[in-house]
Amino acid sequence: MPALGNTTLNRILNPRIIFTSHINNLGLYAYIQNELGGIGRFQVTGQSQSALRYIIGDVKGILLFINLIHGKLRTPKNFRFNELIKFLNIKYSLEIPESLLDTSDFLNNSWLTGFTEADGHFGIKIVESKSKSETRKRSVSENISLKFRLDQRSYDKPNSSSMYPIMESLASFLSRKLNIYTIDPHSNPREVLSLSVTGINYLEFIVNYFNKYPLIGVKGTDFKHWEVVYHMIISKEHLTEAGRLKIRAIAYEMKNNKYN
Repeated sequence: MPALGNTTLNRILNPRIIFTSHINNLGLYAYIQNELGGIGRFQVTGQSQSALRYIIGDVKGILLFINLIHGKLRTPKNFRFNELIKFLNIKYSLEIPESLLDTSDFLNNSWLTGFTEADGHFGIKIVESKSKSETRKRSVSENISLKFRLDQRSYDKPNSSSMYPIMESLASFLSRKLNIYTIDPHSNPREVLSLSVTGINYLEFIVNYFNKYPLIGVKGTDFKHWEVVYHMIISKEHLTEAGRLKIRAIAYEMKNNKYN
């Protein structure tokens, strides 16, 4: 957000709303732009031209954006959102009310879908069978398992606010335990909040949720592959040689499609 007032060239500066993603997600943001009536523009940046920015900078577009997500934010981003509202109220003599945090049931809206588009991960783990050896006392059986994971930094850096409340709420919603770990403990320690869902019985809930509120970006492609494996495990197809070969191919395709 710029400072209030005009510049030395007497130009009125407005805030900008910027979404940043990988260029592979262009389809998602083109869809969003179309749903918003064509507002905003795209910018490709980075040394390899792989970073995509979707920018909304005109007042009409910003007001539309505010109207759409007002009262629907759940994280510390709501602080910055209210600063945006305050800025526009002062500069254009508006009376947009403050946005309160959304505390409604996750099951009744698609908020988790949006959160997953940014920070979710659908994983397939394949453990190859290994026989006993001089260095291995026990044989290892082949195993295929699935995981849904959400990682989030412990603090929202722009606001210095804890992400623990929203992640704890998600842990409760998914009936899972919230874990905390540190990355780069020696050079640049950062605390991360991590939530993992494993086990077919628990994953059924994940499958049903994302079928009710579909992912439409690159993560949506991941989920479709991942769901195929889920149903193969349910039907015991993963125990067959043909099934295992198919799952390996799916896992390989998902790995090659990764961009983060």
